[in-house]
Amino acid sequence: MSPDLRALAAPLLEHQAPSGAFPACPTFSQYPYSWLRDSTFIAYALDRAGEHAASGRYYRWAAQTIAERSEQVSALVALRQRGEAIPEHAFLPCRFALNGEALDDGWPNFQLDGYGQWLWGLGEHLRAQGLRAMPEVFRPGVEVTLAYLKAFWREPCYDCWEEFPYRWHTSTLASLAAGLRAMQPFMRGLEPVTADVLAFIRDHLVQGGQLVKFAGYPDVDASLLWVAVPFGVLAVDDPVYTRTVQAIEQTLLRGGVHRYARDTYYGGGSWVLLTAWLGWVYARQGRPEEAHALLGWIRDQNRGRGLPEQTTDGVLNPVYVDYWRGQWGESARPLLWSHAMHLILEAEVAAHASPLPGVPS
Repeated sequence: MSPDLRALAAPLLEHQAPSGAFPACPTFSQYPYSWLRDSTFIAYALDRAGEHAASGRYYRWAAQTIAERSEQVSALVALRQRGEAIPEHAFLPCRFALNGEALDDGWPNFQLDGYGQWLWGLGEHLRAQGLRAMPEVFRPGVEVTLAYLKAFWREPCYDCWEEFPYRWHTSTLASLAAGLRAMQPFMRGLEPVTADVLAFIRDHLVQGGQLVKFAGYPDVDASLLWVAVPFGVLAVDDPVYTRTVQAIEQTLLRGGVHRYARDTYYGGGSWVLLTAWLGWVYARQGRPEEAHALLGWIRDQNRGRGLPEQTTDGVLNPVYVDYWRGQWGESARPLLWSHAMHLILEAEVAAHASPLPGVPS
């Protein structure tokens, strides 16, 4: 039986703000805001469920929110062209209030991956509806984003986990390449910068025959899964990618999938969204049994209270669990990105993996 994707989309629709934005988690003290990263995959899941109107509201909100920062981007580009130093807080923010306002609260804002991801997601949104021309409502926000990324894609920044600043991160560069490539059917002149980003990944972010977390660092991070699925920077059967997946399996797959081996955030538990991501990869690689197994693990994490960001079972560094609980309370639940990835994996298993005897589909 095919999964009811619209039913799985209900928690996402429930928490969409009137503006079109999505909070990362409506109940966690640090996450009532909209990250481009989380929200783009939430919108992508809604498109997979056929909820194109809701997804479109998000993309209109993102486009307008970014377009309103046109003068800020122009000033940043001028500073770079003059060779002047740019303080970290001057860059575009990674998250916004649900009304589109920027937040001046000291959060590590300079993260480029979300800007590439929203372009990728917009491309997927347009493609899902068979649109070959970009509606004008999106164009100003896209143009501002492209100007920003063309000027600063080489700039070291925080990674997708808002850690490790001043480094070049593989999943960030893959996000930018995917976003730039997604806009090529709609905007001119993007091929050269896209090629430069891809060359940087190839030349600096492959070490020992596999992808690495960031330049000069030999370990893997589960966000490296994104490079092929869904961003297509590498094929799922590319030897570099398959070796990377094997390294993730060997070091980070313990029931669910951990972010990276030295993770200390809430002790470094298994992340629901990354477990779904590995299942997504398995579905694309034709590994149905493993995809079903991870889907079952994810279903077990709901327990009637929504899917969490991460579990506290089998944490990598348990001494840090109480520290983070003391700072911010229990780990975020429900995390809308986790719900989005669950929906995506259900759709992928149904599309790519045959149901197995004794395993509900």
